[in-house]
Amino acid sequence: MTRDRRNLLLAVATAALLWFYMFSPWTQGRPNFWIVMSCSAVILTSLGLAFTPDRQELSRIERPMLQILGGIALAFFLWGIFWIGDKASSWIFDFARTEVDAVYSMKHGLPTWTIGLLLLFLIGPAEELFWRGYVQRTLSRTLGGRHPEDFAFLLTAVVYALVHIWSFNFMLVMAALVAGLVWGFIYRLCPKALPALIISHALWDVLVFVILPI
Repeated sequence: MTRDRRNLLLAVATAALLWFYMFSPWTQGRPNFWIVMSCSAVILTSLGLAFTPDRQELSRIERPMLQILGGIALAFFLWGIFWIGDKASSWIFDFARTEVDAVYSMKHGLPTWTIGLLLLFLIGPAEELFWRGYVQRTLSRTLGGRHPEDFAFLLTAVVYALVHIWSFNFMLVMAALVAGLVWGFIYRLCPKALPALIISHALWDVLVFVILPI
């Protein structure tokens, strides 16, 4: 096994352990969820950057205004998808609204404005840097086969969804899968759009959790 693959496995395993600690019914809220989430964001970003030999490439921003506008537009587009999905899932599954409400029940322990700032400036950007900027990018480079970029996109989205599985919340896992597929697909088409994806993830987090809850 190459060093890149060993580092990747270590980073993803770390993410899985952190998400278990954050979301499992045995450990959730010990200590404050948002403190753990913020620490997790710092840990994963640090690992991703440490394991990325050409990390300076991640700081290159091409066409910044287009990145900003694209990120904002994608955030609102995703919010619309989730608004429609919420209505459809509530019609199909009788447990859907209860599970969505369970996600929103985590909105305690810190003032709402503090949660919003953490999502916007730390948690959202960190997740995108890790999952797309490190995991999907590394898989695209290290996987074999005819279309490694396609497999990397799908595998990253699935793993991103599965780390939420210890919440035992079907709606949360599906939400992570849908969002991961959207962000991953755009990154698959245009890796240089990572800054737009970071903006999108951060703004979408704030929209769906603080400003315009679904």
